Amino acid sequence: MPSSVLLEVPALADFNKAWAELTDWLSRLDREIKAQRVTVGDLDDINDTIIKQKAILQDLEQRRPQLDELITAAQNLKNKTSNQEARTIITDRIEKIQSQWDDVHGYLQSRIQQLHEMLKDSTQWLEAKQEAEQVLEQAKAKLESWKEISYTVEALKKQNTELKQFSKEIRQWQMNIEVVNDVALKLLRDYSADDTRKVELMTDNINATWATICKRVSEREAALESALLMLQEFYLDLEKFLAWLTEAETTANVLQDATRKEKTLEDPQMVRELMKQWQDLQAEIDAHTDIFHNLDENGQKILRSLEGSEDAVLLQRRLDNMNFRWSELRKKSLNIRSHLEASTDQWKRLHLSLQELLAWLQLKEDELKQQAPIGGDLPTVQKQNDVHKTFKRELKTKEPVIMSALETVRLFLADQPAEGLEKVYPEPRELSPEERAQNVTKVLRRQADDVRTEWDKLNLRSADWQKKIDDALERLQGLQEAMDELDLKLRQAEAFKGSWQPVGDLLIDSLQDHLEKVKVYRAEMVPLKEKVHQVNELAHRFAPPDIQLSPYTLSCLEDLNTRWKVLQVAIDERIRQLHEAHRDFGPTSQHFLTTSVQGPWERAISPNKVPYYINHETQTTCWDHPKMTELYQSLADLNNVRFSAYRTAMKLRRLQKALCLDLLNLSAACDALDQHNLKQNDQPMDILQIINCLTTIYDRLEQEHNNLVNVPLCVDMCLNWLLNVYDTGRTGRIRVLSFKTGVVSLCKAHLEDKYRYLFKQVASSTGFCDQRRLGLLLHDSIQIPRQLGEVASFGGSNIEPSVRSCFQFANNKPEIEAALFLDWMRLEPQSMVWLPVLHRVAAAETAKHQAKCNICKECPIIGFRYRSLKHFNYDICQSCFFSGRVAKGHKMHYPMVEYCTPTTSGEDVRDFAKVLKNKFRTKRYFAKHPRMGYLPVQTVLEGDNMETPVTLINFWPVDSAPASSPQLSHDDTHSRIEHYASRLAEMENTNGSYLNDSISPNESIDDEHLLIQHYCQSLNQESPLSQPRSPAQILISLESEERGELERILADLEEENRNLQAEYDRLKQQHDHKGLSPLPSPPEMMPVSPQSPRDAELIAEAKLLRQHKGRLEARMQILEDHNKQLESQLHRLRQLLEQPQADAKVNGTTLSSPSTSLQRSDSSQPMLLRVVGSQTSETMGEDDLLSPPQDTSTGLEEVMEQLNNSFPSSRGVWVLVSIFLLLLFFILPIAVDKPVPFRVEKQPAPPLP
Repeated sequence: MPSSVLLEVPALADFNKAWAELTDWLSRLDREIKAQRVTVGDLDDINDTIIKQKAILQDLEQRRPQLDELITAAQNLKNKTSNQEARTIITDRIEKIQSQWDDVHGYLQSRIQQLHEMLKDSTQWLEAKQEAEQVLEQAKAKLESWKEISYTVEALKKQNTELKQFSKEIRQWQMNIEVVNDVALKLLRDYSADDTRKVELMTDNINATWATICKRVSEREAALESALLMLQEFYLDLEKFLAWLTEAETTANVLQDATRKEKTLEDPQMVRELMKQWQDLQAEIDAHTDIFHNLDENGQKILRSLEGSEDAVLLQRRLDNMNFRWSELRKKSLNIRSHLEASTDQWKRLHLSLQELLAWLQLKEDELKQQAPIGGDLPTVQKQNDVHKTFKRELKTKEPVIMSALETVRLFLADQPAEGLEKVYPEPRELSPEERAQNVTKVLRRQADDVRTEWDKLNLRSADWQKKIDDALERLQGLQEAMDELDLKLRQAEAFKGSWQPVGDLLIDSLQDHLEKVKVYRAEMVPLKEKVHQVNELAHRFAPPDIQLSPYTLSCLEDLNTRWKVLQVAIDERIRQLHEAHRDFGPTSQHFLTTSVQGPWERAISPNKVPYYINHETQTTCWDHPKMTELYQSLADLNNVRFSAYRTAMKLRRLQKALCLDLLNLSAACDALDQHNLKQNDQPMDILQIINCLTTIYDRLEQEHNNLVNVPLCVDMCLNWLLNVYDTGRTGRIRVLSFKTGVVSLCKAHLEDKYRYLFKQVASSTGFCDQRRLGLLLHDSIQIPRQLGEVASFGGSNIEPSVRSCFQFANNKPEIEAALFLDWMRLEPQSMVWLPVLHRVAAAETAKHQAKCNICKECPIIGFRYRSLKHFNYDICQSCFFSGRVAKGHKMHYPMVEYCTPTTSGEDVRDFAKVLKNKFRTKRYFAKHPRMGYLPVQTVLEGDNMETPVTLINFWPVDSAPASSPQLSHDDTHSRIEHYASRLAEMENTNGSYLNDSISPNESIDDEHLLIQHYCQSLNQESPLSQPRSPAQILISLESEERGELERILADLEEENRNLQAEYDRLKQQHDHKGLSPLPSPPEMMPVSPQSPRDAELIAEAKLLRQHKGRLEARMQILEDHNKQLESQLHRLRQLLEQPQADAKVNGTTLSSPSTSLQRSDSSQPMLLRVVGSQTSETMGEDDLLSPPQDTSTGLEEVMEQLNNSFPSSRGVWVLVSIFLLLLFFILPIAVDKPVPFRVEKQPAPPLP
C-alpha cells in the first residue's frame, strides 16, 4: 500500500497487519489441506483425514468472527476516509480475503463430502473384496480336494457331475469378482488424485488368483472329457483288437499249416505265394503294434482305478489274455518265416537275415546319433527322453528276432567244418562241396559277430544316452525349480516395491518409519540374494562340453539377474531418497520452517546451518526474519518511555508475546529440556539441536493453544532471537546455559521460580555457587537487554560489579546458596531489574483501576497506576508517567506508589497515612532523601577486581613484584564518560530536578549555564585555542583521541607482556643457577609439594603471573566492549547530524522531527525540554498541562544555533556547550538513564499471567 495513503489514514496500518495475518493463515491452510493425500481403501486413514478436516473446518469457523471484525473495520475505515485510493484498496482486499475464505471453506466442505463418499465406497469395496476372498478360498479348497481322475464310468460320471456343479458355482462367484472390479474401477476413476495403489494391487491379485482357478477348472474339465472318451472307446477298441487278433491268429494258423504240408516247400511258386501272405500278415501285426501298446497302457490305468473290484479281475484277465495271444501271434509269424526260408539254401537264408539285421542296427545307430546333443532346457530334454523311450521299446521288440537269428547261425555253424578257405567266393575254378561249405561258414561267422557287436554297442550307447538324459533331467529340473522359486520371490519383492509411494508424497513424520521398513525389507532380501547365487551356481555347472543351455533358458537367467539387480538398485535408491528426504525434510531438518516466510521472502540455510532470508524483490539477504524485523521496528514506538527498565520490560513483553513464550509454563520448558537431555550447561548446542528443542516446546504449545501458535513461525523467530542475543557472529552454536536462560527468562512462571531454576543451573552438586558460575549466569542474562540496546542503563555489559555486589551481600563468602541469591535478587539489582519489571508489566496489562488520571483524564486507568504520596487523590496513568508529563504543582521527585493490580482498602488507608505524613515535609527533605527503585551496583571503574584476591599480593617477592595492571587514567575516554555521567547523576539526585520552582525562568537558565560550565571545568585543562568549534570537530577529536587511547592501551599491554616474559626468564635463570630442577613453563606448571620455601615462592610467583595475565586480558575485553558501544553511539550521532532539517518554527525555536536515535535515549528528550523549553514551563496553563504533550525535541544543530544566539561572543562557552550536548546526546544514555524512577514504591512482582 502506498506510504502516502498510510500517512493519511494511519488506521490502515493495523488493518493491513490484520489482513496480512489472516491472508497468510488462509494461504497456509489452503496449501496444507490440498497437500493431504489419503490412501483409498484404508478406512483408518480416511477416518483420520476426516477428523483432521473437520478440526480444520472447526478452526476456520472459530476464526469467522475475526473475518467479520476485519470486514466491519474495513467498512468503518471506508466510512471515515474520503481518500478514494484507500477506499479502493480496502474494497479489493476485503473482496480478495472474502473470496479466499469462501474458497477454503468450500473446498473443505467438498473435501469432507468427498471423503465421506470415499469412505462409503471404500467400505463397499472392502466388503466386496472380503466376499471375493472368501469365494477364492472356497474355490482353492475345492481345487485341493480334487482327486486323481478315475478311469471308471461311475467315478468319471461322479467327478464330471462334481465339476459341473463347481463350474456352476464358479459362474455364480464370477459376479462377486465382477462386483469387486466394478467398485475398484469406480474408486480408481473417482479418486485418482489420491493414493489408489492399494486398490490396484489388491484387485490385480484377486483377478490373477481367479484366472488361475478358472484355468484349472478348464483343464480339469478337458481331462475328464478325455478320460471318459478314452474309457468309452477302450472296450470298443479292445473288442476290435481282439477280433482282429482272432483273424490274425486264424491266418497265421492257416499259413503255418500250409508251410508244413509235404512237398509244399519244394514248389517255388507256392513258397513265393506263402511268403507274400506272411509279409501281409507281418505288415498287419506291425500296424497293430501301437494299438496294442495303447490298449495295454490304458488298461493299466483302468486297472489302477478298479483296484480291488471284480471288474478289475475281469479286465486283468482280458489284458493278460490279449498279451499272451499277441506274443503267440508274433512267435507264429517268426516260425512261419523261418520255415519258409528253410525251403531255400539255409546259408543263403541266414546270410540275408544277418544282412537285414546289420542294416537295421546301422539305421538305429544313426537314429541314436541324431538324438544328440542333450537339450538346453527342460521341455527339450523331456521330449528327448520320450523319444528315447520309444527307441528302447523298439530295441526291446527287436531283441527276440536278433537273438533267434544269432542262435540259428550258431546252430548252423556248429554243423559245419571248423576250417575253410580265406575267400568267400571261389576262384574261377570249380570248388568242391567241402571248400564251398568252409567259405559260407566263414562269411556267416563274420556277419554274426558283426551283428552281435553292433547290437551290444547299440545297447551300451542307448544305456549311456539314457543315463545322460536322466542326469540332465535331474539337473535341469533342479535349475528350473530354483528359477521358478526365485521368480516367485522376485515377483513378491517387486509387488512390494510397486506398493512404494513416491518419496515426495510421504508425510514428513512417516519418513523414518518408511526408512526403517525399507531397511528391514533389505535385510529380508539376503536369502533372496543367496537364492540368486544358487541359481547362478546351478547354471554355471552346465558347461558347453557337457550341456549347453538353450537361449530361452539363458534369457530367463539373464532376466532373473537383471530383475535382481534392478531390485537392489531400487532398494538402495529408495533408502538414499528417504535418507535425503529425512535429512532435508525430516524432524532434524529445517524444511518445515520454510513456511515461516511468505513471498517474496525465502528462507535459506548457510553452510553452518544458520538460517538467513532472501528478498527476491530487492535481491538482498539478511540474518533477521522479516517478522522479526517488523517487530524490531515496532519496538521503536516504545522509545518515548523515559525509564529504561520499563522501556526494556515493555519491549521484552512485546517480544515475549510475538514468540508465544508467554504461553510456556516452566514445567513444560523443563520437560522439553530434559527430553533432549540438555543437562551439560557448558556444552554447545548447534542449530539443529536448538530447532529440535524449540519444536518440542511449540508442538506442545500448539496442542494446548491451537489457534494462537504457528509452530514454524514461532520456532524460526525464537531461533532468530536466540541467535541475535547469544550468537551475533552467527557461528551456529550457543551454550546450553544461554539457551535455558533465554527461554526461561521469557516463559510464564513465578519470578522466584525462575530465580531458583537459573541458580540451580549454575550451582554445584552441593547447591552452592561461586563467583565464576554466577558470572556466567549474569553474563547470559544481561545479553537480553543488551540485544535491545539497553544494556548501558543496567550497569553495562560488565557483570563484575553485580557479582561483587551479590557476594558482598553474602558477607564475602567464597560460595553462596540459593537462599542468599534469592534474597539478593529480591532487592532487584540494577543488572537484573528488568526481569521483575517485566513481570509487573505483564500483570498490569489487564489491570483496571477505578481512578482517573489527573493529566489525560483517562478513567478507569488501564495498566500501571501511579498514586502520589504528596497530594491527596492524585493519580497518573502509565502513559503520562512514562512520558514524563506532570500536572501543575506536582514534581517528578515527589514520592509516588506504583500499582500493577487494583488496590485494596488496606492499601488505600496506608497511602492516605503516607500522604498525610508527607504533607508536613518540605521539598528540600525530598531532595535530600532520594529513594532508589533498584539496588545500584558499582561501575567497571569502581571497586576491586573480583578476579584478584587481596591475600595473594603478599606472596610476591619484593624483588620480583609484577608490573601494575593498566589502570584507566582520567584522560581515558571511557573513564571521562563514566565520570561525567556519575557527576551529572549525583547532581540530579541532589537537586531533584534541573528546573526549580522557586526561581524565575531567567535565573534557571543562568543556573543551567553555570552547571554546564562546572561540568566542563572537570575536563582536562586544555588551551582555548585547541578547543573544537563545532559538533563535527568534536566527533573528529573524539575519534582520534579514542583511537590513540586504544593504541596506547595495546602498547602498554604488549610492553607488560614483554616485562612478564623477561621476569619469568630471569626467575628461571636464577632458579637454574642455584642448581635446582628446571622450572617448567607456565602452561605445564602443575601444583606439587614444595621442596623448600624458595620453591614455594617460585610457584606462587608463577601463579600470580598467570593470574595477572588473565586480569589484563579480561580488562582488555571490557575495553573492547565499551569501545564497540562507543562506536555504535557515535554512528547514531552521525546519522542525526546528517538527516535533513525541517523549517518549522515554534515559539521562536527551530524544531526538527524526532528521530529514532533520539528516542532511544531516555534522557535526551527530557533534557532538551528542560534546556530549551524551560522559558515556557512555568507559564503553561492548566489546560496545557492536561492536554497531550507536543513533540518539542530539537535536533543538535538547532540547539547549537540557539545557544550561539544566547552566547554570541563566548568561544569558551561554545566549547562547553558543545561538550555538554555530547553528554546529553551520547553520554547520558549510558549513565544518567535511570532503570526505574526515584521515589516510586512498587508492589512485589506477580507471576506472568
